[in-house]
Amino acid sequence: MSQLELIEQYYDEAPRANADAHEVGPFTLFVAREGWPYYARPRVGEQDFKVDDVTRVVREQRARRLPQSLEWVHEVTPALLAPATAAGLRVAHCPLLVLDATLDAGDGLVVDILKAEDPRLGRVFAAIEAGFSETDRVRAEPVREWVGPRIRRRLLSVAGAFNASGDAVGGGSHAVRDGVSELTGIAVLPQYRRRGIGAAITKVLADDAAAAGATTVFLSAGTDDVARVYERVGFRRVGTACIAAAPSRQQAT
Repeated sequence: MSQLELIEQYYDEAPRANADAHEVGPFTLFVAREGWPYYARPRVGEQDFKVDDVTRVVREQRARRLPQSLEWVHEVTPALLAPATAAGLRVAHCPLLVLDATLDAGDGLVVDILKAEDPRLGRVFAAIEAGFSETDRVRAEPVREWVGPRIRRRLLSVAGAFNASGDAVGGGSHAVRDGVSELTGIAVLPQYRRRGIGAAITKVLADDAAAAGATTVFLSAGTDDVARVYERVGFRRVGTACIAAAPSRQQAT
């Protein structure tokens, strides 16, 4: 099995521990039982898609009050791009990268893998949210109830970055499934960027994934510029992750 096929298999397997899978035409719609909402993906091995198939699964997501979105690896399922676009979805093409080398950690901070009972979990998630929102204002956030049990079951690992005062300044997570792990949600507060903190978080997560048995570690980057940052610390671009979403007006109907 190729690396891209392994990654596609991971995308299909990872949500199943926390979500119910519903077959909707040529798609699998994942409905989360707790925590973050999931996407719909083409059923593994499926290559025949029509505009009506896309419209049907998006309609089902809307009826369930779920995000109206599809995700897939373009090189594995190239036939989906045209009908998704024709159905009115906006498709983002995100570089997909696999770890090829050992990462260098940054200095002057602490990056920890957090245990299920760690009281800093809420602060880390708040810092990640602030980083993605492009603000240094970290809003207090309680520990999400589903996080601890998922960490204890080894379905999720969370890393937090902390400054000398113990304040959370960023973080990220990963989840190993059958020897494959995706690094997700890596973010750093704007005032702490360009110090190697993102690379340090990435290294700690990658090392933890390897210790948990992952032989393939990958991530998707939001832009080519972000992809180049990850390439400098040991990742290699292997494909394109397509993320298709209904326009905001359609989302609200």
